[in-house]
Amino acid sequence: MNHARLALFAGAVVASGTAASAVVACDVSVGTSGTGAAPSAGHGAGSVAGSGGDGSGGAGGGFSLTTGSGPTGPCNQDPGVDGDGDGWTPAEGDCDDCDPTVNPGAIDVLAAVDGGPPQVVDHDCDGKAELPAPCDDGLALDDADPLDGARALELCQQADAAPASKKDLRWGVLSARYVGANGVDARVPGLQVGLFDGFGPQVHVQAGARMLALSSGHARLPDTPGACGSPSCTTTSNVDPPSGFPQIVPSCDGGTIINDDIALEITLRAPTNASGYAFSFKFHSFEFPEWVCTPYNDQFIALVSPAPAGSIHGNVSFDGLANPVSVNLAYFDVCDPAGQDGFALNCGGTANPSCPTRPSPYCPNGAAELQGTGFDLWGHSGATRWLTTRAPVKGGAELTIRFAVWDTADQALDSTVLVDRFSWLADGTAVDVGTDPADNPK
Repeated sequence: MNHARLALFAGAVVASGTAASAVVACDVSVGTSGTGAAPSAGHGAGSVAGSGGDGSGGAGGGFSLTTGSGPTGPCNQDPGVDGDGDGWTPAEGDCDDCDPTVNPGAIDVLAAVDGGPPQVVDHDCDGKAELPAPCDDGLALDDADPLDGARALELCQQADAAPASKKDLRWGVLSARYVGANGVDARVPGLQVGLFDGFGPQVHVQAGARMLALSSGHARLPDTPGACGSPSCTTTSNVDPPSGFPQIVPSCDGGTIINDDIALEITLRAPTNASGYAFSFKFHSFEFPEWVCTPYNDQFIALVSPAPAGSIHGNVSFDGLANPVSVNLAYFDVCDPAGQDGFALNCGGTANPSCPTRPSPYCPNGAAELQGTGFDLWGHSGATRWLTTRAPVKGGAELTIRFAVWDTADQALDSTVLVDRFSWLADGTAVDVGTDPADNPK
């Protein structure tokens, strides 16, 4: 069976356009079952199951390993030998021992089989062909369980850190916790965290039913209990930042302390057939436009350990000029075009050559996505469009991702980041660290 791998993305599937990798010719039979504005304030003063199965594989599908050829010769027939070198023998649950992308630690993919239309293919050898499905329906706005925070990102499957059987060594969430940005201090999320079904009428979830919001103020809309009611709400002060942060924006003055920090830290085991992962985010801030390129610029980071190649101090979310996610980020283009005279107003004045020039076009996406969020009521503000960060991972590896936001230098003028649509990239292609506008944002 020849699979032309397609990209698994955000609980949905996006065609990669070409076959991503050559797959060893092994004859594996698959059966599936199932049915088918106020004055500006200042500083300081995814499950898709197989359908239409004919029952040939039994309930839930079945597999039979037959003679074929692998990369160095015939496919393995010894149940106690790992013929494809993926870490599993047939006796340990490998249902295709001539394809290293098929084993209990893999993730199911959508693939074109034998030249036919794409269909879900069982790669994790559990007898079912199904893509990850969202699991965040019904979560409450003020849900404080960090595992539910992970579920709001579409990280649904939990994994056992030390399973008794190798057949159960699967990918998924190993742990989750709310912490400070440095990962040391535990946090009670309180009003700094929210699980939203929409952020105002114009900003929608990107997958599932909920998205995670982290705020240096209050992650609440104006019409919900606990709303800040102003551009600045405070919690913690003078926190030790993560090493290398706050990141200095090139040609701008930078702050050295952080305040009002909150982070969701998730430890994961990657699927063995994954080469990377992706997530979408959207950053809103009252720092824009007057406080661009000043020491006060709040930041959002996605800090990964072990740090992948191409990251900055372990952070994988930044633009092509290495600007961290703040009001200095490229793509900060959701704002009121009428406020252009205020751009970088507090960056030393127009005589300071280090201050950035006003973008052109200015605010091309307009201010509609600020409506109903509080960022349209309590002061001048702006936001990015939906962006997607991608980063590489070694298949089967364990990693920790800490999504963190904070106020820099003082506690005035808050920022909120929305995070959603985490997915594993399992199309066999290499993945580099990068952040770009999201594919087909809702």
